Amino acid sequence: MRKVFILLLFLPGLIAISGCDALYVSQEAKVSLPFGKSYTYDGILVTRAVDGDTLKLENGERVRLIGIDTPEMHESSKLYKDSQRTNQDIRTIQEMGRKAYVFTKNLVEGERVRLEFDVEKHDRYDRLLAYVFLKDGTFVNAEIVRQGYASLMTYPPNVKYADEFRKLYQEARENNRGLWKE
Repeated sequence: MRKVFILLLFLPGLIAISGCDALYVSQEAKVSLPFGKSYTYDGILVTRAVDGDTLKLENGERVRLIGIDTPEMHESSKLYKDSQRTNQDIRTIQEMGRKAYVFTKNLVEGERVRLEFDVEKHDRYDRLLAYVFLKDGTFVNAEIVRQGYASLMTYPPNVKYADEFRKLYQEARENNRGLWKE
């Protein structure tokens, strides 16, 4: 939502009028408006992993990791569709989802990260779509695939790292890593 401000000049100071937040008046014609912290996506804190492929940031936004898909761990229509598609029972999928969640949680929760965007910045649920990097340079999306906790999910036009993810996925499957151990 955009915030609209009307600035009126009155001698000897400047008054800012806002329909939604506090008002500060200064005799020196400076206005201080407490509308919250502005966030950059370089060094932003991951407060929690929501599941294996979704994160929550310190500013409240959710991030969907581009290019990967982890099994569902909660009841949802996608869980049932995945069960039908793969011929796996729901409990098995949910257990794999929990394993992917724990891996992602241990990798990023409480860490400061940098987000990199592709062509589209948001999905239909208004989550940020991003590639995530830890401060040490670890590419989170790729590491989840490399360790065998995600399948591929490519939705053009967000395909910047699709070839890299494909190679990592094949390698994880061939080497029985993560969810592919069984």
